[in-house]
Amino acid sequence: MASNTLRSKSHYHARSVSFPSRSLPLIAEFDEHLGRLRASEATPSWLTAISNGLSGLADLYDCVNDLILLPHTQQICNEKWAEGVLDGYLKLLDACATIKEIFSQTKEEVKELHSLMRRKGDASAFGGYLTSRKKAKKVIEKLRKDLKSIGNKDKDRENVPIVSMLKEVEEVTCAVLESLLSYAAGTKAKSARSGWSLVSKLMHQKRGSRQAKEKVFGEFEKIDGVLHALAGHKPLMTI
Repeated sequence: MASNTLRSKSHYHARSVSFPSRSLPLIAEFDEHLGRLRASEATPSWLTAISNGLSGLADLYDCVNDLILLPHTQQICNEKWAEGVLDGYLKLLDACATIKEIFSQTKEEVKELHSLMRRKGDASAFGGYLTSRKKAKKVIEKLRKDLKSIGNKDKDRENVPIVSMLKEVEEVTCAVLESLLSYAAGTKAKSARSGWSLVSKLMHQKRGSRQAKEKVFGEFEKIDGVLHALAGHKPLMTI
């Protein structure tokens, strides 16, 4: 923790001497948001860490937007490094669009699964959901590889303070998205105990309870294993 604090102060000093004095409050705000995001990685609850990470990214990007609009930043945005930085963020934008599509599709499939569980339908009907999950996991695996390739650094570009800051934002964004994708991929259940009762427990939680919601998503990774057992499928390989 102490080393992170010292590093943050060092970065702040390096940046502050490169920006006009009127922009110093924004730089301090940037470092504060970045520090909170890095600290959120140590949160015990996976879901809470992801939630904090996503909300933290929103705050960080608001701050970055203000920094980019500064005349000092606008002046150097015409330099040759801008295209390379923009390319990385366009890749992040594409990744976010794909992630949104994955979660929208998963949301609809879980609704259908919930409906099937209420009707206590034939377990063989889980096949469609499991097939869709398998396809989603392949997309997620590719996305995770793409995110790892985005963070390649150019040391020459990082000599420009604003580029260094944008690269840090890029890196922490990739980290949050990778964590989100890992969670969405899930892992195979270690045991397929009492199929219907466990699935029922997972799917029937009180809607208004934050704690209940966290429990549902906390055990989300078990659903695949249970449904595979019920439908007679072999467990999927974890990513």
